[in-house]
Amino acid sequence: YETVVGCLRDVQSSAHQQAGELSLCDITQKGYEKKRGKLLAPYIPQIQGVDPSLQIEHRIQTSSQVAPPGSKQNKPRVANSRDERFRSDLHTEAVQAALAKYTERKMPMPSKRRSVLVQSSVEACTPPDTSSASEDEGSLRRQGRIASSSPYQAHPSVEHWFNRVIQGSSTSSSASSTSSHPGGRPHHATNATSASAATVLADLMAQTQLDNHSAPPDVTGLSERSVHAERPQVASMRGLPRRYTHTSVMETADGVPVNSRVSSKIQQLLNTLKRPKRPPLREFFVDDFEELLDVQHPDPNQPKPEGGEMRPLNGEPLGVVTNWPPSLLASLQRWGTTQPKSPCLTALDNAGKPVYTLTYGKLWTRSQKLSYTLLNKLSTRNEPLLRPGDRVALVFPNNDPVMFMVAFYGCLLAELVPVPIEVPLTRKDAGSQQVGFLLGSCGVTLALTTDACQKGLPKAQTGEVVTFKGWPRLLWFVTDGKHVAKPPRDWHPPIRDASNEIAYIEYKTSKEGSTMGITVSHSAMLAHCHALTQACGYTEGEIITNVLDFKRDAGLWHGVLTSVMNRMHVISIPYSLMKVNPLSWIQKVHTYKARVAVVKSRDMHWSLLAQRDQRDISLSSLRMLIVADGANPWSISSCDAFLNVFQARGLRPEVICPCASSSEAMTVAIRRPPEMGVPPPGKAVLSMSGLSYGVIRVDTEEKLSVLTVQDVGQVMPGALVCVIRVEGTPYLCRMDEVGEICMSSSSTGISYFGLPGMTKNVFETIPVTSSGAPISDRPFTRTSLLGFIGPDNLVFVVGKMDGLMVVSGRRHNADDVVATALAVEPMKFVYRGRIAVFSVSVLHDERIVVVAEQRPDGSEMDSFQWMSRVLQAIDSIHQVGVYCLALVPANTLPKAPLGGIHISETKQRFLEGALHPCNVLMCPHTCVTNLPKPRQKQPEVGPASMIVGNLVAGKRIAQACGRDVSQLEDNDQVKINPFLYMQDVLQWRAQATPDHPLFLLLNAKGTVANTASCVQLHKRAERVAIALMERGRLNAGDHVALVYPPGIDLIATFYGCLYAGCVPVTVRPPHPQNLTTTLPTVKMIVEVSKSVCILTTQAIMKLLKSKEAAAAVDIKTWPLILDTDDLPRKRIPQIYKPPTPEMLAYLDFSVSTTGILAGVKMSHAATSALCRSIKLQCELYPSRQIAICLDPYCGLGFALWCLCSVYSGHQSILVPPLELETNPSLWLSAVSQFKVRVTFCSYSVMEMCTKGLGSQTEALRLRNVNLSCVRTCMVVAEERPRITLTQSFSKIFKDLGLSSRAVSTTFGCRVNVAICLQGTHGPDPTTVYLDMRALRHDRVRLVERGSPHSLPLMESGKILPGVKVIIANTETKGPLGDSHLGEIWVSSPHNATGYYTVYGEEALHADHFSTRLSFGDTQTVWARTGYLGFLRRTELTDASGERHDALYVVGSLDETLELRGMRYHPIDIETSVIRSHKSIAECAVFTWTNLLVVVVELEGSEQEALDLVALVTNVVLEEHYLIVGVVVVVDPGVIPINSRGEKQRMHLRDGFLADQLDPIYVAYNM
Repeated sequence: YETVVGCLRDVQSSAHQQAGELSLCDITQKGYEKKRGKLLAPYIPQIQGVDPSLQIEHRIQTSSQVAPPGSKQNKPRVANSRDERFRSDLHTEAVQAALAKYTERKMPMPSKRRSVLVQSSVEACTPPDTSSASEDEGSLRRQGRIASSSPYQAHPSVEHWFNRVIQGSSTSSSASSTSSHPGGRPHHATNATSASAATVLADLMAQTQLDNHSAPPDVTGLSERSVHAERPQVASMRGLPRRYTHTSVMETADGVPVNSRVSSKIQQLLNTLKRPKRPPLREFFVDDFEELLDVQHPDPNQPKPEGGEMRPLNGEPLGVVTNWPPSLLASLQRWGTTQPKSPCLTALDNAGKPVYTLTYGKLWTRSQKLSYTLLNKLSTRNEPLLRPGDRVALVFPNNDPVMFMVAFYGCLLAELVPVPIEVPLTRKDAGSQQVGFLLGSCGVTLALTTDACQKGLPKAQTGEVVTFKGWPRLLWFVTDGKHVAKPPRDWHPPIRDASNEIAYIEYKTSKEGSTMGITVSHSAMLAHCHALTQACGYTEGEIITNVLDFKRDAGLWHGVLTSVMNRMHVISIPYSLMKVNPLSWIQKVHTYKARVAVVKSRDMHWSLLAQRDQRDISLSSLRMLIVADGANPWSISSCDAFLNVFQARGLRPEVICPCASSSEAMTVAIRRPPEMGVPPPGKAVLSMSGLSYGVIRVDTEEKLSVLTVQDVGQVMPGALVCVIRVEGTPYLCRMDEVGEICMSSSSTGISYFGLPGMTKNVFETIPVTSSGAPISDRPFTRTSLLGFIGPDNLVFVVGKMDGLMVVSGRRHNADDVVATALAVEPMKFVYRGRIAVFSVSVLHDERIVVVAEQRPDGSEMDSFQWMSRVLQAIDSIHQVGVYCLALVPANTLPKAPLGGIHISETKQRFLEGALHPCNVLMCPHTCVTNLPKPRQKQPEVGPASMIVGNLVAGKRIAQACGRDVSQLEDNDQVKINPFLYMQDVLQWRAQATPDHPLFLLLNAKGTVANTASCVQLHKRAERVAIALMERGRLNAGDHVALVYPPGIDLIATFYGCLYAGCVPVTVRPPHPQNLTTTLPTVKMIVEVSKSVCILTTQAIMKLLKSKEAAAAVDIKTWPLILDTDDLPRKRIPQIYKPPTPEMLAYLDFSVSTTGILAGVKMSHAATSALCRSIKLQCELYPSRQIAICLDPYCGLGFALWCLCSVYSGHQSILVPPLELETNPSLWLSAVSQFKVRVTFCSYSVMEMCTKGLGSQTEALRLRNVNLSCVRTCMVVAEERPRITLTQSFSKIFKDLGLSSRAVSTTFGCRVNVAICLQGTHGPDPTTVYLDMRALRHDRVRLVERGSPHSLPLMESGKILPGVKVIIANTETKGPLGDSHLGEIWVSSPHNATGYYTVYGEEALHADHFSTRLSFGDTQTVWARTGYLGFLRRTELTDASGERHDALYVVGSLDETLELRGMRYHPIDIETSVIRSHKSIAECAVFTWTNLLVVVVELEGSEQEALDLVALVTNVVLEEHYLIVGVVVVVDPGVIPINSRGEKQRMHLRDGFLADQLDPIYVAYNM
């Protein structure tokens, strides 16, 4: 025992010594922690795998939280002594303490382009991961964390799930990457907590060198194994100890080495996402067919109210005063006639000087004049303009209370209803449209204003005031003296007793931003004045200073109405003066010895900041300081801080009187002045977590997440108040339950003007007891205040309905969240009061959004640091995640009339993408806990049972075929049939119809640039063949690359190769302006195709050997290059005859959308079969003309350009697509000029026409462009039909006679270039609508057009003659039933015979061309297209009288994204994203290590870039139930597209990971 004590003494003394060192600043805090850890380590039992320094820290923390005996909490409270726990800076302290609990954690900073930075500074652009490789304890701690089921019940060392903050760039990312290289050994034993974890780590390490075949490790926490140690970081070059760099270049899936900033940031993001989320709430909706939203299961441990049912609370009765006036106007008449000299209102200018004092006499006479003028001098067509009861708008600026008061009482005297509104300054004021809607619904036709104000309003050309957006037409009347007439002697306004007629309408803006008008009757107005007079003890002639807006709310009630009732003198302080001099109201209290002041907590806060230079101020005259927004959570800190400073200047603590009010119920409760002998004020320290469940729990031990509230006094005289449940039936709450305060009184508003339904709900609520009995026969008004009745019958308010955000069933108050955000670094970074908090509904739950204005001098790093700290503080104190945190430049948030933020307008701008933030941080990964469960793949059902199942279900097997070729008689066939080879057909045509024109080539002007008849083409081909044999010395079977622009040379050289027995390969020539990207592709095709010779033009030959080319490729390794510009005129001795039709005719090379270069072999038999099939489908004969606007290098485009005319003899009008860039109308003009019935184009051509000619259809019509001749216009494609593009093309050119049935699409792929093609007969293509959610599960479920989650799919043309199609299961290779999604397999005589070579992927594609079903018809040999689709038997009949089978292509199998166990097609996500904002020109998505990356092209100003982040994240969550990991905003044209107009998503991915995109902004979602 003694030894233990001795040891402890030693430790204690050296710990003291260290603490001394720390205070003397000899040792850094970090060093101190380390030393302390070492010292205490031997004496603390080691918890396995946990860093000892952690335990101590938590021991010490826990012990310090236990209050020592005799501490402040235990002392009895002395009346009015200021309790420590109610200090005003308590919240700031709590937040700082919460932040201190977090260890430093890395979050990837978003990257911005320089021009987007508000202030660009060097540090702002350096990524946070360039730090040194020092080990720090933060990084150790997080590696040694124990995984536990819930972070809350865990060992105290488990920090909150959200500890990720960058505080400076001193923390190091290396600690988490040390174990990630195959050669690296972990630095510390703490890295692996157990043997099993170490083996898991080793497994993962093996995967870090990514290659094509191993999937990247799943790091988004969806995997089920729990790994104790952190998963390794896929290494990036930065932040690594030097000795590892040789192994650190990792590769992406396509072998692009990545050592860039981007991937390391993504890696950081993955690391932050790996932390456990808060325990998932049971509210998944099962994403199955019916997709049920799970009923929310409340947490069984949540606190429930336990108190008895509350009893309604009565205010004291309204006193009966003998000489009480029968109406407000009666008291105006009384004071105006008996005390005319008595001052009523003093107005101040912006320097604080009194400009005018209105006396009661003046108020009386001037309002009489105005009322007489309004009733008698305004007329239209000899009818008076206004009748009693009409509503009139009052538009007065905030610095002119005198004119307003005269106008208000003038209207009341004329029995008109004033509707006071704000002065509209511009046509686009925040919320102005809604105000217009209110005026329209109130039937307002006249607006009263002052002369100065009318001059300042925006004018139209005529000099009249413009009509504001959404406003009714108004007549503006100026109420200044010269415009009003003196009434005759015998005219007197009627002074009636207060009735239930409407006296005035006060406007209010709801949470959604709509504006409602609350009607107040004459009797309610009088009763409210009566009640306020009694509650505040107002006496005649008192002086009151009013800082509030006198047009509505407390400013109107105290400063315009009750003041007149009691002949008080109001000193009105305009908002503009407060902005210049925040102390002005205090100075006026001092100067005028005012007894009462009406302020908001903001005014108290402002005056604190400015009070230093004021000495001689006394507030001793005040008997009441009414705090109008006393119900706000931060009002208490303003009150306390104000009292602390001004108590020395004569302010008595008991005169501070917070009050609670709402537009509907007017004043609900107010703290009485001290002379009334009321109980002392109360304060409550409530648990935030309890409040979020609607329960009041006085918080005892936890000092962090508490809300301190002050009471707002007693219920108003003559009122009955109760608290009811917020949702559903208005049951009374229990004593310890928070609910909505309701009030029944003669002094509340009576309705929302013109909204009877809402009025019934709010103004006529009948609260009931738990047994369902109504508590009173009087209706109650809902006040929209949330609160409870505390001890001494004091009313406490904890929030407002408008600020209520219900997230996953828990309630949070916007104002509380604002208070927490402000406490993070008060005033340093964000302007106080310039923070908006609201919730948006995304994916069936509310999500919290925080928007703040940052100061202009904040650096990028500051802002990011502040944001990450705010996220932690809110998480720690409110236990709720923030979905989006946005910072906007100073002064850009929409303002409310008196300086606050217009919340609903801010929310509107956020949702419309018009907020233009300069910094955004989205945290969907942490907030969104209600995603559907990831789909578990079912144990695979065998193919045989599938067939049986389909038979039982009565479904047919999904297969279909085109017409049978053998039975189709063809008048040409007898002549052509002997010819198996294309070269024979050309030779025969050159003899039979030598001068028949086969080709016409058009140039950009639309004139014929070149033609070829049968014989011309034949002779030209002969010359090419001789050149190949003589100059090139080529042998039969050699491969020849043809590098030509689209034209007749290409066709002639193709046949020349066939004549010589060579195998042609058509290659798109390099682009002279863009050699660096286009030339390597040419080189690659030449090499991969093993071409021994290149045929081309002289110009291109020069280009291939130029200096510029040498910079892009090795030009010394080109094979022999021959130019064909001038060839010898020789005849060929004989044309080459292949020994069998199965011999190779040509190679077709194309780059797939996944970026794979694939060449397929076409035999002579397949080539002839292809031509024959197309000839039959399109009814092509020598007398026909067709127009082709396609690239002639691969696929169906090549076949139509080079083969079909020679085979069928029809004339082809060739339009090179490149020429459309200079003349977009070229193709359509040609179609019209040659009266073409059949035409082919590509999607890019169609897009050029819709974008370039959309507005020019009228001009085209004047040039006689007429498209009524077109029977069928086919888009050649290898993808799902782009239905929106084809529809808009049809709509635009309908004006030029294009039939709505003409446009259709074709479908081909690598294994078969023409599977479907509409042709000239057969039924029109059909469109079906699919349920997108079922599609993700590989199921096809048809829905009605327009139903939610529906996806339109158009049939891809008709199946060609001789083609058979079946739908097969991708995994089991068994046949599928009708309407099942599977891979399209095709069997036809024109299938390609195989890949010539697939660059780098030979093994993968062996079975693509010859595969058999695993069950059913196992004999037929099929080719796998690699596309998913389905067949559906329609009600239509085809030419043979059979029911027509339609083939629908959904998308490429290689392109699909497997996320959350479901299959997504990128195009669907992209379509949603493009719809989300008008400035998104194009979009592409891909995945990287299970993160969804969305790249959007921004067509607009760069300041819109950050608006897109939230919109993109929202739409993908809403429509696809996916969380976007990274949003990349780039310039238009960055997303690469191939010649067919298909996006090259894999190239884009490689470019992104290699940091080559120069993005405008990259956002990493947390």
